[in-house]
Amino acid sequence: MELNERQEKILTIVKENGPITGEQIAEQLSLTRATLRPDLAILTMSGFLEARPRVGYFYVENAQKRVLNDELKKMTVKEFQSIPVVVKESSSVYDAIVTMFLEDVGTLFVVRENSILTGVLSRKDLLRASMGNQDLSQVPVNVIMTRMPNITMCGQDDALIEVANTLIQKQIDGLPVVKQVSVNGEEVFEVTGRMTKTNITKAFVSLAQENE
Repeated sequence: MELNERQEKILTIVKENGPITGEQIAEQLSLTRATLRPDLAILTMSGFLEARPRVGYFYVENAQKRVLNDELKKMTVKEFQSIPVVVKESSSVYDAIVTMFLEDVGTLFVVRENSILTGVLSRKDLLRASMGNQDLSQVPVNVIMTRMPNITMCGQDDALIEVANTLIQKQIDGLPVVKQVSVNGEEVFEVTGRMTKTNITKAFVSLAQENE
């Protein structure tokens, strides 16, 4: 597993100062505890750190103590992905806002025929579009969506821990799960699912419960 720069800094701090609380780690990095929470969760579930209530975080020196590490690496997207929430290219921004509200999601995937991915819409995209005086029912989503090749995606066989790191590093709510297909000689991506921070949390919780 490849750690990002902030996670490496966290490990260094815990090695040198452990046991240390999350608040103390955050203070040394000049960040909030909430900002560090996903990184601490990944490092703990990966076996790099051990957390003890009312005591703090310890660095795990002995690899044998990383009980969950191997199991975590084996977990893949297809085990925990959920049903994608999509809108068509012809949909209006108004339709997209209604869909996002009704489905209670943070990201919508824009597709053409046969569920071929063409774009992604985030809450921020829809919020920005709604701040003007334009008629949102007349504005197509393809005007404001993020397009290929600027879409971050994942596949069913990707490791869950890597997807978790991508969500943290990119600071996004969810990724489309895709498979590459050929349509009329064109290599495109069919949307088959979605992976969100909620999916990741459920996966980590299930792993912890299995090892109680």
